[in-house]
Amino acid sequence: MAMLVLAGCKAERQKEYASFDDYPVYGGAWEEMVYSPGETRFSLWAPTAQEVRVLLYDAGQGGAATRMIAMEAGAEGMWHAGVEGDLKGKFYAFNVKINDVWQGDTPGVMAKAVGVNGDRAAVVDMKDTDPQGWTEDRRPLLKSFADIVIYEMHHRDFSADTVSGIRNRGKYLALTEEGTNTYLGEKTGIDHLKELGVTHVHLLPSFDFSSVDETKPDKPQYNWGYDPKNYNVPEGSYATDPYDPVVRIKEFKQMVMALHRAGIRVIMDVAYNHTATVKGSVFERTVPGYFYRQDGNGRLADASGCGNETASERPMMRRFMVESVSYWAKEYHIDGFRFDLMGIHDIETMNAVRKALDAIDSSIYIYGEGWAVNPPQLPVEKQAVKLNMKLMPGIAAFSDEFRDSLRGPWGDESKGAFVVGRMGYGNGVRFGLAGGVRHPQVFSDSTVHSLVAWAAQPAQFVSYVSCHDDLCIADRLKNTLRGASVQELKALVKLSETAVFTSQGVPFIYVGDEVMRDKKGVSNSYNSSDNINAIDWRLKTTCRDVFDYVKSLIAMRKAHPAFRMGDAGQICEHLEFLDVPASNVVAFRINGKPGGDEWENITVVLNARTEPVKIDVPAGKYRVVCRDGMIDMRNGLGGIIGGQLVVSPRSALIVHQ
Repeated sequence: MAMLVLAGCKAERQKEYASFDDYPVYGGAWEEMVYSPGETRFSLWAPTAQEVRVLLYDAGQGGAATRMIAMEAGAEGMWHAGVEGDLKGKFYAFNVKINDVWQGDTPGVMAKAVGVNGDRAAVVDMKDTDPQGWTEDRRPLLKSFADIVIYEMHHRDFSADTVSGIRNRGKYLALTEEGTNTYLGEKTGIDHLKELGVTHVHLLPSFDFSSVDETKPDKPQYNWGYDPKNYNVPEGSYATDPYDPVVRIKEFKQMVMALHRAGIRVIMDVAYNHTATVKGSVFERTVPGYFYRQDGNGRLADASGCGNETASERPMMRRFMVESVSYWAKEYHIDGFRFDLMGIHDIETMNAVRKALDAIDSSIYIYGEGWAVNPPQLPVEKQAVKLNMKLMPGIAAFSDEFRDSLRGPWGDESKGAFVVGRMGYGNGVRFGLAGGVRHPQVFSDSTVHSLVAWAAQPAQFVSYVSCHDDLCIADRLKNTLRGASVQELKALVKLSETAVFTSQGVPFIYVGDEVMRDKKGVSNSYNSSDNINAIDWRLKTTCRDVFDYVKSLIAMRKAHPAFRMGDAGQICEHLEFLDVPASNVVAFRINGKPGGDEWENITVVLNARTEPVKIDVPAGKYRVVCRDGMIDMRNGLGGIIGGQLVVSPRSALIVHQ
């Protein structure tokens, strides 16, 4: 079929700018495709373009363009075109001419629906993507960030195992299936999450990414997804039909709605700090160079370790990030965002993100990695790193200090720390238990980190012992305590998670840690097979005691506000670290009844030693709720009268008066 070229105005000559600072900042609504049955409007911000075209296609992949429309240059670098008639179901791409060179097809920077593999954008009516009941969907109640319990998961990890009983394995719909269980009767899927009691599910990247070929669903493929392609569209490989642009959107919404009905909020992992590639990316084919930082020699900077870093401080990149998260929060009802390598971004942008989300719902949680792989091309005082967290109220960061003090340093998988009995990590554990806020009994310690109190409030401090990006806790313990028995490993996992869930920070657990999952010793499993990454759901039976223990820790934290005071002043007033007679023991007491807790003077002892320890406490009558790897809040596990607690080896003891 011959192409039909519609006449339109084009820029007479390409605009030149002295620097990226001189690029125009568009102030109108940034919508690249606005559909109506009578006309579809297309727009693209391309201030350096000589010409811009929009090409229409019948399919999301393959075939020649059926129409090619010249776009008209408008104000502030925006180009426009309108096409009469009903284009629903069609696909489109932009092509920008710069320096007399056509840059190649791109779905656009703000594409919100795409075809297979995300190469072309799609004309859809977003009302068609809403599942039944979507307009009634509501975020589960969240009174305080201090009440959050985060569960990090990858779609395939969670549901790929056939033992799970889940039909839509590795898909968004896996999290909509109720009543799934193993052949031994253990709950799986969303029922497992409800049973565990978490408040938030953190989904590894679910935006459209590059590394999985959506046209080959039967080919074994796996990736964490930190290789962004289209930021504002769900990934197609997790949908049942990646060719239909409506399906991936509708199924993502079905997943969110099912989790909300289960009382669980949804956090989206976002990676605005880099793109999968620069050449051919939606940014570079639209406004070359603008969206990326360059070093002093004009080369691409690489704070991400992925070959590039984005320039959040430039106004239109900042606006892109703000509008993107706002779109996910409004269109998909997302309840939180985890920023990959947040330290690459600038403080002003992160605060703008917080402000925009506050206008939508102030209970949306924001946290990220408060560091970068390499030094960003940005002054340290402007970087969204941990040491600048006090300049970003309402935003949190992971505590690698607490993590490394518990299980050993990142980058040295053979070296353990507190939980395997290595000396010198107690102060780092205390730092984490206090939620990273300034506390008179926590001092700077150079054993692991400098232990600077970087959190202004404990909700800015994410407490964890493992996540996707390293060995999970079971593998780490096997590496650092060679020859340990299964019972020893279970005891140490319980001890580790006790520290995480009694921390005043926001607790975070990696998918499967509650059943002792392993990754067969693979740490950087970003593209490993299901054999490495998938949860073996039989572990829920063989490690049922670990699951029950973690479930009880979560229930205890939720039931007792003393463990989640949520205020730095309250923590300093009520949290007291006790003198201990030996190294590798940390003990603390929460004096009084903070938050109106029904328990008084809660005392927690973490004993990582291979022998029992005795801890002196104020004389009184104590009720034991956690001892020897078991928790029983309702009936208790016995009583203690006097002024001394005896704590078994490699275990936690929790008592209250």
